[in-house]
Amino acid sequence: MDHEGVLALFDRDLREGAQPDGPDARIERTGGVVRQVASAQGWNGVVWSALDDSTADAAIAEQIGCFTGLGREFEWKLYGHDQPVDLGKRLLAAGFTPGQEETLMVGEVADLTLDAEPPAGIHILPVTDRAGVDLVADVHDKAFGTDSSRLRHQLLARLTADPDTVVAVVALAGDEPVSAARMELVPGTRFAGLWGGGTVESWRGRGIYRALVAHRARAAADRGYRYLQVDASSQSRPILERLGFAPLTTTTPYMYEPDVTPEGARSVAQV
Repeated sequence: MDHEGVLALFDRDLREGAQPDGPDARIERTGGVVRQVASAQGWNGVVWSALDDSTADAAIAEQIGCFTGLGREFEWKLYGHDQPVDLGKRLLAAGFTPGQEETLMVGEVADLTLDAEPPAGIHILPVTDRAGVDLVADVHDKAFGTDSSRLRHQLLARLTADPDTVVAVVALAGDEPVSAARMELVPGTRFAGLWGGGTVESWRGRGIYRALVAHRARAAADRGYRYLQVDASSQSRPILERLGFAPLTTTTPYMYEPDVTPEGARSVAQV
């Protein structure tokens, strides 16, 4: 795989050419920035930027003003190759909080190892309705220890409005949901993205995550997608590398929680 070429294609198709990730979202392009604006239940944030030393601070202030005016917290999704090189420090200075750095990994579907099957006693259930979404959310709560209400809303909305753009699955041990994941298909591109893969703690280390990756990769191949991309944690990166994924760069979420009081909104607008 041509790493530099695939990274450039990723930037062009999934970031600069971003598409809304749900029916309640829209993409806006302004001042060297591509952002998604969604409802409070959706994902709000910056997906791409083309900035330099002379434009970065003004662009950051503009995004703060935009999302604060909407009363939305938002994420600036910063990649390791984004410019200027000190963009992360500038975001920190503007009041953003960085999250855990992850590795952007991409695999060419034809070259991936796809023969991983779930361990004995585990079966994989496709998610197509509210009951299935509830199972995914239950796993999310247990695996990550975070609130799943936003995931529940987004996944159900997408399955209802545009089911051909998402594949969601849950792994069951009998009737107990023990792992879950989804894949988002981006029409008009060669990319599908793997998201939300998580296994409850007592079931980790048994090959379930690996099996769900392989299951989704086969689904991507059946639909004609060439590449799979994933933001990998330090725990999932070794598994993905063994399946044939390669690291291309890093990605770090920088979160901004606005002051939505009238005084706060005015002060941001005046930056």
